[in-house]
Amino acid sequence: MKSLFDTETLLEIRKRLNALTENSEKHWGKMSVGQMLHHCQGPLNIMLEKKDYGIRSNFLATLFFKKMLYNDSPFKKSLPTARFLKETEPRNFTNEKTKLIALLDEFESKRTQEEWNAHPGFGYFTKQQWGQMQYKHLDHHLKQFGE
Repeated sequence: MKSLFDTETLLEIRKRLNALTENSEKHWGKMSVGQMLHHCQGPLNIMLEKKDYGIRSNFLATLFFKKMLYNDSPFKKSLPTARFLKETEPRNFTNEKTKLIALLDEFESKRTQEEWNAHPGFGYFTKQQWGQMQYKHLDHHLKQFGE
């Protein structure tokens, strides 16, 4: 499984992100490309502890869904979105792309960090699992818009 902590993988994600345009068409789902870019900031905000979404630990969610976040199986198309990450407001493509790139820059600046705090909903992840989870989420949504 690819990890966002791998230099080549991060470069791949950046290249795919930079290929998006305001007119990129979705292949599935309800979000516009601007909304998707905003949505993709959420997991990075959680990992980097930049925003508290009010997530609380849930034993059943952890038991049934945690491994799905970082395993090799791609997310299914039109998978339901967590309530706190749903996007319904219009979003400016350029602003959201800039914010997501800034989060990727911050992520990259911390790539040598070995210990990460626990996820507020799913608990402890290894560094590798955090990197895999971030890649898997971004990969899913970039594919959603043809990248």
